[in-house]
Amino acid sequence: MKLFGTDGIRGKAGKFLTSSMALRVAMSAGIFFKKNRRTGKILLGKDTRLSGYMIEDAIVSGLTAIGYDVIQIGPMPTPAIAFLTEDMRCDAGIMISASHNHFSDNGIKFFDYRGNKLSSEVEQEIERIYQNDEIIDLNQQIDNRIGSSKRIDDAIGRYIVQLKHSFPKRITLKGIRIVLDTANGAGYKVGPTVLEELGAEVITIHKNPNGRNINDNCGALYPNNLAKEVKKFRADLGVALDGDADRLVVVDEKGDSINGDHLIGALAKYLKNENCLNKGGVVATVMSNQGLEEFLNRDGIKLHRSDVGDKNVLQIMQKKNCNFGGEQSGHIIMSDYAKTGDGLATALQVLAYIISSKKKASQILRPFKLYPQLQANLKISNKIPLNKIKGLKKLIKEIEAKGIRQLIRYSGTENLLRVLIEGKDIRVLETVMENLEYFLKKRLND
Repeated sequence: MKLFGTDGIRGKAGKFLTSSMALRVAMSAGIFFKKNRRTGKILLGKDTRLSGYMIEDAIVSGLTAIGYDVIQIGPMPTPAIAFLTEDMRCDAGIMISASHNHFSDNGIKFFDYRGNKLSSEVEQEIERIYQNDEIIDLNQQIDNRIGSSKRIDDAIGRYIVQLKHSFPKRITLKGIRIVLDTANGAGYKVGPTVLEELGAEVITIHKNPNGRNINDNCGALYPNNLAKEVKKFRADLGVALDGDADRLVVVDEKGDSINGDHLIGALAKYLKNENCLNKGGVVATVMSNQGLEEFLNRDGIKLHRSDVGDKNVLQIMQKKNCNFGGEQSGHIIMSDYAKTGDGLATALQVLAYIISSKKKASQILRPFKLYPQLQANLKISNKIPLNKIKGLKKLIKEIEAKGIRQLIRYSGTENLLRVLIEGKDIRVLETVMENLEYFLKKRLND
């Protein structure tokens, strides 16, 4: 059974991700982490989903059964788990979240003792342990070797201090009005607290989680709601987080959303001007717009591309000695301040740029023209390897001969084929996409 997708384990709670599965996954991961045991503690956080209670108890049971002590900190952003795992000297960190998905889904993300997401090789080793009854049985403890669990409430303060340290000390947010959409998710406490402590006037929306309303017509996937509030309150900026607060969408003072690639480009320019951008350049994924690459190159900044997923972005950042990278979707990593995408840390850098520039968000956050892009998610029956699909190689060659960049890949968690095409002429793209969809649907559905 394959457990891990592109970002941890994720699926429908109670169906794919059951309590018994969560318990065994926790035991398997704990057995792996014990190989390099340091403190015998594992940090455990979650977002605000109803199923988080079920999965949290199962994970605690699994970890204590094999001898780990568990520190439970309740609802907390994913990047907080990454930071606190290292800061609190834990052997590993675990976040229960399905990120931007509907409340009926849930997931499990793991971090090593340094706060980094696990490599594919480590995930495969955990899956191997999961499948082995003998290893699971041999590692169950008895007597005083059984682990313990405790819940602490002050961990949020450490993360708030970390976020505030990421904001330049020479400026404050006094006089800045911000509308913050916390998506009824994990950032509902820490988000407004940080912004208010730095001096901002904060209008927080979707801040009352009930277990079922996370990401429900709110947050990063629904910026139109935020845009209305920004215009209503005449705010300087709107910030929308997703359910676990590791990504964001920014809305300018006019109520217009800022494309993720525009955000990466604008922040790269700001960091370079502040002498805070490593010379290795910037990392973005294969999904990012060609316009971003051309803009960065004009400013003498090298763009490196990674596979989709903030874990892959971080790996290339480390390889190329970069301290800044991100995804078009709003997962942006500033490794000087965070080990993973961090919506609040990114929002603070956007605000610092706006204040330093003495300009409005609409004037500085769209620094280049995007190439037209079309994307489609095709529901399919069969995940035939792309190189085995008859005629696809020829079709791609014809598409690229027209000066069109293409990316075709399967979803790691669903029966979907994701298609992206990009070029200078939107009318040509529309025709190419229509033909491509017809070709792929015909070959990948019964």
